[in-house]
Amino acid sequence: MTIGPKIVVIIPCYDEAAAIGKVVGDFRAALPQADVVVYDNNSRDDTVRVATAAGAAVYNEPLQGKGHVVRRMFADVDADVYVLVDGDDTYDAAAAPAMVERLLAERLDLINGRRQETHQQNYRPGHRFGNILLTEMAKLLFGDRFDDMLSGYKIFSRRYVKSFPALSAGFEIETELAIHALEMSMPIAEVDTSYRNRPVGSESKLNTFRDGFRIVGMILRLWKEVRPVSFFLTIAAVLAASAIVLAIPLLTEYMATGLVPRFPTAILVTGIMITAFLSVTCGVLLDSVARSRRELKRLHYLRVPVWPARQKPSDPMIHRADIPTPIAIGTHNPST
Repeated sequence: MTIGPKIVVIIPCYDEAAAIGKVVGDFRAALPQADVVVYDNNSRDDTVRVATAAGAAVYNEPLQGKGHVVRRMFADVDADVYVLVDGDDTYDAAAAPAMVERLLAERLDLINGRRQETHQQNYRPGHRFGNILLTEMAKLLFGDRFDDMLSGYKIFSRRYVKSFPALSAGFEIETELAIHALEMSMPIAEVDTSYRNRPVGSESKLNTFRDGFRIVGMILRLWKEVRPVSFFLTIAAVLAASAIVLAIPLLTEYMATGLVPRFPTAILVTGIMITAFLSVTCGVLLDSVARSRRELKRLHYLRVPVWPARQKPSDPMIHRADIPTPIAIGTHNPST
């Protein structure tokens, strides 16, 4: 008997009662061999009841924020293939089988669903501009392999999920997911998938400016941690250029008169240039640290078995032992 991969659809949710029932139903129909798991993030509406009635296994993550939910899902759920999708019914479930098949056939670690708008009003203008700006920023710093970094529709391998050190709390988790794949040089792909309007009663939880600045902060923080040489060389270049600009009048006057009358400026120039050299030194030293961390991540990644090597004739396609016990309907804090 041929045993297929274990596939789990994982859906983070917060106040999505208007959409989650259809999302669960669509993915159960598109991937009948998969289990559908919803992680509720303290919803104040009927999300838990609707998701449970639609056939999903529902669990709770009390720490508020999408990053916390994704970290919990990746820790709790065991599978060969993970389909991560938002619970707002904006993504096409019918695209999932082909994406999963490609992930397995090409032994990829991540397939990103590149959103193709079916209506102009799908994005708020600020969201559309922010997505383009932040994606281009990440391309510049980490490599040009994603065109829609912030898409909420992604397919992961077991290797990716179990080697991903999720640290984000909120919507910046999408950035962390993409940059982890780039840092580890994982085999990835991006495919077009339709992106439609939210149903009536469902509202975006993304704040254009607050979450936008948090994503920028995450990109800069990961730039420092993943590419410390380029980060600190950039700082050093700015400092050195500032010192040179300030030093030119001093040097010109010294060449003409042999005097340096503005000692405070001369001292400032010296201090700035010393700081520039210290920045270069920090970059070189931290590059060794970053390389060691990357090697450790790579070794841990290689320790995770890849399907179909891990399959055994006794393994069921999906079994409930791989995920925690469901919470009671309407309860947000299950007893331990």
